[in-house]
Amino acid sequence: MRSPDSLSDGTGAPPRHILTPSTLNRLVRGLLEDALAQVWIEGELSNVARPASGHLYFTLKDSGAQVRCAMFKPRAGTLRFRPVDGMQVLVRARVGLYEPRGEFQLVAESMEPAGEGALQREFEQLKTRLDAEGLFAQLRKRPLPLHVHRIGVITSATGAAVRDVLSVLSRRWPLVEVDVLPVPVQGREAPPAIVSMLRKASASGRYGVLLLTRGGGSLEDLWAFNDEAVARAIHASAVPVISAVGHEIDFSIADFVADLRAPTPSAAAELLVPDAGVVDRHLRQLRQRLLTWQQRRLQSHAQRVDHLLVRLQAQRPQARLARDRERLINLQRRLATVLREQQQLRQSRLERLHARLLSQHPRARLPLLERRLAEQDLRLRRVMLHALERRKTQLQHVARALHTVSPLATLDRGYAIVFDDAGRVVRAASSVVEGDAVTARLADGQLRLRVTDH
Repeated sequence: MRSPDSLSDGTGAPPRHILTPSTLNRLVRGLLEDALAQVWIEGELSNVARPASGHLYFTLKDSGAQVRCAMFKPRAGTLRFRPVDGMQVLVRARVGLYEPRGEFQLVAESMEPAGEGALQREFEQLKTRLDAEGLFAQLRKRPLPLHVHRIGVITSATGAAVRDVLSVLSRRWPLVEVDVLPVPVQGREAPPAIVSMLRKASASGRYGVLLLTRGGGSLEDLWAFNDEAVARAIHASAVPVISAVGHEIDFSIADFVADLRAPTPSAAAELLVPDAGVVDRHLRQLRQRLLTWQQRRLQSHAQRVDHLLVRLQAQRPQARLARDRERLINLQRRLATVLREQQQLRQSRLERLHARLLSQHPRARLPLLERRLAEQDLRLRRVMLHALERRKTQLQHVARALHTVSPLATLDRGYAIVFDDAGRVVRAASSVVEGDAVTARLADGQLRLRVTDH
């Protein structure tokens, strides 16, 4: 019995391997998807069609060639523009083969009008990669301290942003200490300078929070804050970081990594400190409420004394009146004593409240916050060491698995791979003829051979 896909020609030659169209198309599709998992391609749209299914079919062409493309409904529904014939576009796609018809095609994952710029694409790619690593995760973002004693402002010393921040901070909470940590915020030298300053400020232990800021500008102007090294420095900071880069509509990688994003430098300053006027008004309200309560108590006691006097005057005869007058004098003395004691009690309570309020001052809470910061830093280091050990173990498992399926492992068991002069793998004896030179790759080296018999 002979297998239908392995037939001999009757000459004694090795059997020929015959494929069906389905098998061939499946093999070609696998080769294409393995060799070109994903490509970026720019060209002109033509034959754009969007049937009721919601899928998008089109041809991408240039002056010398064209290729058929498909974008399926979930991806096509995310397009921010309407593709039309003649439009120049940039497409990210997977290379594949439509097996039923054996047609080469691209399966588009994204599409954008050509000319939006490499910076925007680089921004999106970096954002996706860092997001996948967990740098944007909400769970790792730390809340701002309730009372900040000292703030480090990392920005240009001459820009409008630092003037806005200092103005708002001095107006809202003059008690806060502010250090301007000057760095360039634009140009090639900006990212390393920002990274260095973030590391120094974080390691100094001087600051309760760091503010990374600059004014508005174009995507190129703000590019220093889209740098991967800057993002990782923010992520590694031992103290919370606020990012306030550009205007409200501007977003940078630093905004996504920071513990808090503010729409403008001025808004960041307002988030960092309370309004001194509001705090002062609250304290005044508490003092007024205390005084009002005290006056009402005094009036109540005075009314009671007046009532007793009226009753005393209504009594007869004079002896009883004199006796009651003496009693009244004693009651007045006791009342005066009670009022003085209550006054002293209220004054003592007010002083305790005042002392408690002073104890909440940032200077008093700073040692506690510093101890908490040290504990959190120690916990973070332990978690990082544990994660590194776990990743190392995973890598060793993957390396062992990779070695198991490696072709070189097969060679160790005594097999060989034969190559022709062009470096192609010889898969069938019929692909070489007598006299051809071939190379056999063994586990420990190569052998140069020549075919003497077929």
